[in-house]
Amino acid sequence: MPAYIHQLSEWPNFTWDSSAVAELLAKASRRQGRLIGRMESLGFPLREEAVLRTLTQDVLKSSEIEGEILDADQVRSSIARRLGLDIGALTPADRNVEGVVEMMLDATQNYDQPLTQDRLFGWHAALFPTGYSGMSKIIAGNWRDDRTGPMQVVSGPIGRERVHFEAVPAEQVPDAMKAFLAWFNEGPTIDPVLAAAVSHLWFVTIHPFEDGNGRCARAIADMALARSEGTRQRFYSMSAQIRLERKAYYEMLERTQKGGLDITAWLMWFLGCLNRAFDGAEVTLAAVLRKAAFWDTHVAQVFNDRQRRILNMLLDGFEGKLNSSKYAKITKVSQDTATRDLNDLVARGVLHKDPAGGRSTSYSLPERD
Repeated sequence: MPAYIHQLSEWPNFTWDSSAVAELLAKASRRQGRLIGRMESLGFPLREEAVLRTLTQDVLKSSEIEGEILDADQVRSSIARRLGLDIGALTPADRNVEGVVEMMLDATQNYDQPLTQDRLFGWHAALFPTGYSGMSKIIAGNWRDDRTGPMQVVSGPIGRERVHFEAVPAEQVPDAMKAFLAWFNEGPTIDPVLAAAVSHLWFVTIHPFEDGNGRCARAIADMALARSEGTRQRFYSMSAQIRLERKAYYEMLERTQKGGLDITAWLMWFLGCLNRAFDGAEVTLAAVLRKAAFWDTHVAQVFNDRQRRILNMLLDGFEGKLNSSKYAKITKVSQDTATRDLNDLVARGVLHKDPAGGRSTSYSLPERD
């Protein structure tokens, strides 16, 4: 009995129970349409802010799933610059950040263009601009060659590793990817939302690259979802939701890849995750509206560039507590200047001091009624 689905004679002829997935698919399609309609009813600046927040989360969380933590300011600045959005001072981005952003924006902004081998090679080269993954030299911008053995997904300490999955042998990758790309580009022979789920599973099962397969698979799924909606504007993040459900995500992939070609369970999990991603979009919308309301409330007040930058960071979800030392470091001013800026904001009621005082003094936006 073959151990993995790609070893089955009928691979990759996936099947599923259409009646079992129908309710979840219909729910996802309804919520997808309502969300897009709701977001498009917003004014242009609010819609831009929602898209920027969503794409930033998508890039950050897709990398986090793989254990890579990117700088949020760098990601946000890189996306804003590429989309031509004015967010004030831009934070210079490292090459690895630029690469992930390039891939995600190409997938979602150019969703209507064919997905080709060369395009995938470009994505992969952008993900690994130095040709290294961590300390390991890898083949960047080309299919893997399995020179060090079969491509396996493993966990556990050396000597007691657990093999979760073994991918398609390297010599079969070119033909396997040719078949995948032909299917992906041929048009909606199945519901386009289901196509996102199938393409994610199919690509990550081939595992054509030495590294970065998960990030590419999620970008391909986002591309398919953008095709299903016919819009470049992203208002929800599947990667952010998958990050919250990371354990279940990997467990479902492993069960599916060790099962038969009936992928009903995978499709139901993916559609459920998608519906929960729409819930996350409500959080994004609330944050966008809160930010807009804040600046409307303080439209008559004058803030210096440093204060405006910090206030926007707080409104965008500042990590940890803001204190004078962090303010000084972020805005590149002295501690005295930082303290003066903060005390001015407190005196005007724009910020308030948190209960712990003294050397632990931190500052927050007042809670809204």
